[in-house]
Amino acid sequence: MKQLQKDSKKVMILGGGPNRIGQGIEFDYCCCHASYAIRDEGYESIMVNCNPETVSTDYDTSDRLYFEPLTVEDVMNIVDVENPIGAIVQFGGQTPLNISSSLSECGLKILGTSPESINIAEDRKLFQQMLKKLKLVQPDNGTATSFDDAREIATRIGYPVVVRPSFVLGGRAMEIVYDEKSLSDYMAKAVEASPERPILVDKFLEDAIEVDVDAIADGEICVIGGILEHIEEAGIHSGDSAMVIPPHTLGKDTLEVIRKNTYAMAIELKVKGLMNVQYAVKNNIVYVLEVNPRASRTIPFVSKAIGLPLAKLATKIMLGKSLKDLGFTKEKKVGCVAVKESVFPFAKFPGVDAILGPEMKSTGEVMGIDTTFGAAYAKSQIAAGQKLPTKGNVFISVKNQDKRNTIFVAKKLADLGFNIMATSGTADALKSNDIDVQVLPKLNEARPNILDLIKDRKVHLIINTPSGKATKGDEVKIRSHATLYNIPLITTISGAQASVNGIEHMIKKPVISVKSLQEYHRELKS
Repeated sequence: MKQLQKDSKKVMILGGGPNRIGQGIEFDYCCCHASYAIRDEGYESIMVNCNPETVSTDYDTSDRLYFEPLTVEDVMNIVDVENPIGAIVQFGGQTPLNISSSLSECGLKILGTSPESINIAEDRKLFQQMLKKLKLVQPDNGTATSFDDAREIATRIGYPVVVRPSFVLGGRAMEIVYDEKSLSDYMAKAVEASPERPILVDKFLEDAIEVDVDAIADGEICVIGGILEHIEEAGIHSGDSAMVIPPHTLGKDTLEVIRKNTYAMAIELKVKGLMNVQYAVKNNIVYVLEVNPRASRTIPFVSKAIGLPLAKLATKIMLGKSLKDLGFTKEKKVGCVAVKESVFPFAKFPGVDAILGPEMKSTGEVMGIDTTFGAAYAKSQIAAGQKLPTKGNVFISVKNQDKRNTIFVAKKLADLGFNIMATSGTADALKSNDIDVQVLPKLNEARPNILDLIKDRKVHLIINTPSGKATKGDEVKIRSHATLYNIPLITTISGAQASVNGIEHMIKKPVISVKSLQEYHRELKS
């Protein structure tokens, strides 16, 4: 460890606090890189984090460690003792961001993006004003502090709507509601609405493609670290969705709009450090969903994919360096395909329904990397514990609006040699398109049904999309049994399409190639 002078200046880093869904190891990665960068620049690092399961709280990561709660009072008590030149709040997720304004009012300098800019991104009305000024598009929305407010907004913009509390991480208490009764139940039971923490009501863009962008800025210029296309459609929380970098279906014109929008918002917010933007693309229109002037949970993934430590670079910017000083002034080309897949705890909870939605459920993530999307996706599934089959029986049961898109998936699986099984509704749609299907009885009709086949290990892949807000009991039983018997389960059509890509690659190239990240990046440079 570098020897520090007694009079060396100190920089405080606020971590993410206790591990919970939505706030975990990705932010710990960023905090550690911040500590290393602070030391590189000749400062003493002070880590404030109360999570024993993280590397940031190891005894040798920082020069000072305070194992204290992340509250204004506790942080300011540490400031009184250590007298740091400022604090970094960008790397601990939503927790430090929520107290940044109060800390600034108490006299602590916030390094990097200012609390005022953070507030613009977090406050719905200020955020709307910024987007109007920049002439950017966002879904129709409003803020509510009562059921009457929420009903008026939902009636105006039309159902379905996404409702969630403001200032949260991990999509906690977030729901897609389809009618007034569901909205009333949500407002009454799920949250405690108040003027200080209003409820956000947004028009839900069905069948849109979501996109995450991680960027870095120094107040003068902005450089995109990575553009990540979600594999699951809009409505699945970004922390649960699989993502691919570089985007594999978005056109050049759409990507150019995304880049211009990102640059404009970074400069308007005077971002110094990292920024994450979430977009939705529907009918070639790019909608801005939200902006987070902090590190996102995808920063470690993007950093590994492009071969640059974005959190470390962002820390040096907060300490006074420019992107030009750091030699990072243009977006880096990705020379491979990298897929981020989420890991879920469903197997540990027998009987739980393994469906994805706007509230985050994943407890980890993995990375698959190769030269093609199919190969990278297949690797990501293996790493996540869901090994896709290369032969056997596939059971398909999807909601009505998914049946048309299921035809291509089923036809491709049949061409690859799989036997297709389905219940009557889905089977009729497949048969009418010349796909051979083994029709199975519904659970209450006859035996053997799909549950019997699952128990007998005669099903090797299940594709089942939930049918609306009130998921049927039979569907829940099928999905929970799939999880219990460790059968690969896919609950979105876009996920099924990606899986078919991966399966086809594994059939054509059964030997998996393995390279280190360093080899991929060396090949890109050569």
